[in-house]
Amino acid sequence: MKKSETALVVIDLQKESGFGIVGLDGVVRNTQRTIDACRAVGIPVIYTRQINRHDGVGLSLDEPRHANGEPQFYADNRDSIEILEAVKPLDTDIVIDKYRWSAFFDTRLDLMLKSLGVKHLIIGGVVTDGCLMTSVFDAYFRDYRIQLVHDMCTASNEGAHMAALTIMANWVYALEVLDTDNMIQCLEGQDYAAWHADEADALQFTPDTLRDTFGKLTAPSSSSPK
Repeated sequence: MKKSETALVVIDLQKESGFGIVGLDGVVRNTQRTIDACRAVGIPVIYTRQINRHDGVGLSLDEPRHANGEPQFYADNRDSIEILEAVKPLDTDIVIDKYRWSAFFDTRLDLMLKSLGVKHLIIGGVVTDGCLMTSVFDAYFRDYRIQLVHDMCTASNEGAHMAALTIMANWVYALEVLDTDNMIQCLEGQDYAAWHADEADALQFTPDTLRDTFGKLTAPSSSSPK
């Protein structure tokens, strides 16, 4: 990793809680630790916010609405669109507003990254099987190398979280998966452990084996030292 070519992207750590998110407190703590470590070495921090117009203009097809027609989630007339206070951006940080799940779809994120000379992303956020996963795939399609910090991510249920992380690990070849402790060690120039695929579809799973397969992805003992 060249720190001068790296940015941290924090996906949608907002006050919206209408659909429920598992283990969010731990994700927020790990995100703040990673933010602090990135700032300490001069790596820019970029936040995304999911936003829906309260009048429904531009809303995704068939997205849930209240009886009055307003979007159920992330309506721009509610405080739920704001980033959580515990990881609140500084004035010097970049905040990207988006109207679809991917942080790259019809946003200025790619432009900001290219302006900063970024080729490598550290990424985490919510939800793993939605906005995070689509952003990771879109980053890969734009030729960014990615370090996905798995304990900075979560979803509305554990199964979706595990499946999404495993699918990303299987098919995003320019991806390392690691936890917060190892990410910080990497940022500090120390040896660290991470998972990286050495073949396509390396973590095949069935409904019965998903938990064990996910353990191979996230257990430090199964990671490769860097």
